[in-house]
Amino acid sequence: MDLNLEVCDNFDVKEKDIFRGYLCFVVSIFCIGLVTAVIGDAASHFGATLGIKDAVTAIVFVALGTSIPDTFASKVAAIQDKHADASVGNVTGSNAVNVFLGIGVAWSIAAIYHHVNGNVFHVDPGNLAFSVTIFCTEAGLVIIVLVLRRSKYIGGELGGPTCIKYFTSAVFFSLWILYLIMSSLEVYEVIHGF
Repeated sequence: MDLNLEVCDNFDVKEKDIFRGYLCFVVSIFCIGLVTAVIGDAASHFGATLGIKDAVTAIVFVALGTSIPDTFASKVAAIQDKHADASVGNVTGSNAVNVFLGIGVAWSIAAIYHHVNGNVFHVDPGNLAFSVTIFCTEAGLVIIVLVLRRSKYIGGELGGPTCIKYFTSAVFFSLWILYLIMSSLEVYEVIHGF
């Protein structure tokens, strides 16, 4: 009996140490890329079916679909962490990786490819400048709210008295709705961006 337990214990250790975790990492990145491609195509077809422009589809459906797993991960981190640092770090880290790696790597590869082939790489910014300006402004407001929540009356970025929790959630949800409305109005040229 002890021999079988030893074999099982050794098997578990070897199972966890296959290629020192690199195989798991590579397969995970591949699967994330595959799922992202499927979500992007499905959202594009969904938007085309409803007659919604691609930019609006991206900021509403794709962004929401890719953010829901982060939301649940942040909720779990907020519940399990005493100070909720992991929760706030997860959200900001995820957004930073999405923006800097998601856009930066793709644009860098395209720029290098075009440079090697003697072409000029040009990306039409479209409504990106307007959308990013609204996002950065609202992110600044969120940071101010989080700093204000650190007062001795509330005691932290998350939690606190029930009425303040719901008020903060409503403010953050309203900022998201405002972002969607303003960006959509600019895409459909109801208002003019820069």
